[in-house]
Amino acid sequence: MRGRKQGNATPSNSTTLIAGGTRILGDVHFRGSLEVEGEVVGNLIADKDDQARVRVLESGLVKGEIHVPAVVVNGAVEGDVHATGQVMLAAKARVEGNIHYTVIEIQKGAQVNGSFVHVEAGLRAGDERAAPVVGTEGPAPGVDALAKKVESANSC
Repeated sequence: MRGRKQGNATPSNSTTLIAGGTRILGDVHFRGSLEVEGEVVGNLIADKDDQARVRVLESGLVKGEIHVPAVVVNGAVEGDVHATGQVMLAAKARVEGNIHYTVIEIQKGAQVNGSFVHVEAGLRAGDERAAPVVGTEGPAPGVDALAKKVESANSC
């Protein structure tokens, strides 16, 4: 075919769409971009592609882990997110799991039920170091006073 390379290599600039109404059972290994409008019950894994990214769109649902350089979530993820690059949580994102990130952006309205784990750029998986989310160092104002009230109420 004209303009097509020989072999079965998939170009890293290709986009794979899991359309709304589609349900995939099992792990998805991909290169390039993966857009999820449907449901995936399994892990999303980028195959040795530094430019790979996942977008979980508003109607999308992933029940499994995501391992990719960059991810944008505006739908639901039930599992851990591992990104060696950037994580962006859009306003309608719902994540039930831990987020391992190098750079993160969170828009107002995004929901996370899990921990944020900062990964130094260039570290391998398993070398993560937990880091607090900016603005969460120490207890929030008034937490110590509230804890003392609860403690004194429990001692009665």
